[in-house]
Amino acid sequence: MAQEKTQITMKGEPLMLSGTAVDIGQEAPDFEVLDNELKTVTLSSFAGKTLIICSVPSLDTSVCDTETRKFNEKAAELGEGVAVLVISMDLPFAQKRWCGAAGIRNVKTLSDHRNASFGKAYGVLIEGLRLLARAIFIVDRQSIIRYKQIVPEITSEPDYDDCLNSVRRLIK
Repeated sequence: MAQEKTQITMKGEPLMLSGTAVDIGQEAPDFEVLDNELKTVTLSSFAGKTLIICSVPSLDTSVCDTETRKFNEKAAELGEGVAVLVISMDLPFAQKRWCGAAGIRNVKTLSDHRNASFGKAYGVLIEGLRLLARAIFIVDRQSIIRYKQIVPEITSEPDYDDCLNSVRRLIK
């Protein structure tokens, strides 16, 4: 797990990601984030579940709003053995407000604002902006990364079908 620089764009302008890039097949690195009640959450908090981990720049942007709502809708179809996490740098208070206003019930929003633990551990911290890149990771019940999608243009939505098909293959 070497430090590696990855470039993405925002409206065509290049941005560099920092942290330790992860690869499919490796053990998912631990992280420490906060839930909407300011409680610490780690990867092991979801032991025994298959995880869809989405990192987004901010829930208060249109693309992140759309992405989180779509995953909220699809999460209910995936069953109890799958947890969908949406991690951003938004403060827990803002996430809680947004979830209440958006009617989000099937996705768990988590804040990486304190120390960018997730962003650094998964290589999705945007240098200079202290935001997370738009990315999706699927982690199986044994904590192995089985899927990775770093969206090259941050203002674009991810490939939902590819991600959801990968999860369905994994859990059947």
